[in-house]
Amino acid sequence: MAEIGVLGGSGFYSFLSGARPVEVDTPFGPPSEPPVVGEVNGREVAFIPRHGADHRFPPHRVNYRANLWALRHLGVRQVLGPCAVGSLRASLTPGTLVVPDQYVDRTWGRPHTVYDEAPVVHVSVADPYCAAGRAAVIASGNGEVVAEGTMVVINGPRFSTRAESRWHAAQGWSVVGMTGAPEASIARELALCYTSVAVVTDHDAGVEAGGGVTQAEVFEVFGRSIERLKSLLTEVIGRLPKADEDCTCRHALDGTAGEDLW
Repeated sequence: MAEIGVLGGSGFYSFLSGARPVEVDTPFGPPSEPPVVGEVNGREVAFIPRHGADHRFPPHRVNYRANLWALRHLGVRQVLGPCAVGSLRASLTPGTLVVPDQYVDRTWGRPHTVYDEAPVVHVSVADPYCAAGRAAVIASGNGEVVAEGTMVVINGPRFSTRAESRWHAAQGWSVVGMTGAPEASIARELALCYTSVAVVTDHDAGVEAGGGVTQAEVFEVFGRSIERLKSLLTEVIGRLPKADEDCTCRHALDGTAGEDLW
């Protein structure tokens, strides 16, 4: 029913033309909301608000497995994961769009795999984001997006201490978020192409130019960035490979016990 999936905030509901909800059952319970399927730039797109329509799920309680399984069930092969992040560099100011090429997972207590039971499946996430998806975002950004960076994912829902923030920055990491993992790795386990588009909402606590982060600040900046982000994603969706075009992400299960499951 859809070839492209978007996981984002509730501000994206108006993103779809002719939107209709579709009930999907998954082995991991219900997704954050029933997927809504509609058209964007001539492509069929399924949208799920990651935190629920009323933002009721904190980052550590999002059902990442169910959300991605539901998209896969609907035929989705390319997934876009817009998210809000804090900046670990003074040069990455609020409103900047970053297309990360790596992430560091510092979360805990979240289900991290769809293969909890037999068969045992190991997938590579050496390059966790889809090369074709990233290329589409970078080309659509017309030089206005930061084309690489490492996102460190913390558990939340609290923000970092100054010491944690300075440690993250000292590692050379670029931005800090709360939802990028295990979303990206679960997408890889489902042989989905996954691309993150990170919106910088603040300077993290340890950045010299910044102070303590507040929820109000994050929501306000992300809200101001929604229309710009939707415009970018509309262009990206038109550029993404078609469902029948090959991609290395779609071979993630080759040679594993999960190869015949899909």
